[in-house]
Amino acid sequence: MLWKKKQKKKKHWAREILDVIVWALVMVFLARSFVVQAFHIPSGSMEDTLLVGDFLFVNKFLYGSKIPLTDIRLPGLREPRPGDIVVFRPSGEKQDYIKRCVAVEGQTLELKSGILYRDGERVEENYVKFAYGARPQRESMRDFGPVTVPEGEIFLLGDNRDNSKDSRYVGTKNWRDTVQGKAVFIYFSWNLKRNFPRLDRIGDLIH
Repeated sequence: MLWKKKQKKKKHWAREILDVIVWALVMVFLARSFVVQAFHIPSGSMEDTLLVGDFLFVNKFLYGSKIPLTDIRLPGLREPRPGDIVVFRPSGEKQDYIKRCVAVEGQTLELKSGILYRDGERVEENYVKFAYGARPQRESMRDFGPVTVPEGEIFLLGDNRDNSKDSRYVGTKNWRDTVQGKAVFIYFSWNLKRNFPRLDRIGDLIH
């Protein structure tokens, strides 16, 4: 009898552990699908705002999360705004990208010698980097537009303007179809050249 009681206790204990693991996995899945997503920076197109080796969290709830395996997007708190740094996945691709939204539907955008104008007003962008310095190469496209952003779309640019394949090259994006969420903060950063963590970047808010 004592042996049977011990066996029952072991089974009960094992069942409780299994339940905890299952519920933890469910919560992780729900959180990743509808609330936050981890993302790492693979290229230098957003330097110096974001560096290669930065790991960050993306808020999927803000714009409305997409239901997995469907094209249905839940209601969000707001739509993307100019200045938001967003993670998106173009249709037909398996890789996510990250750029800065600089204009939304109905707004007219133009670049003159690398300076951004939105609806005729100059936009102050102290975060922008020009990799080629004062000697832009022809493909850097520091002059562009004017263009008016179509309904439901956003215009995306990399902060490293001379080294970014963005809406100047691939056009605007329908944010409801492609945007995963808004980048929020850096939770870890690894310097690939020095093989050492960048401790001073951990916890930095992204803006």
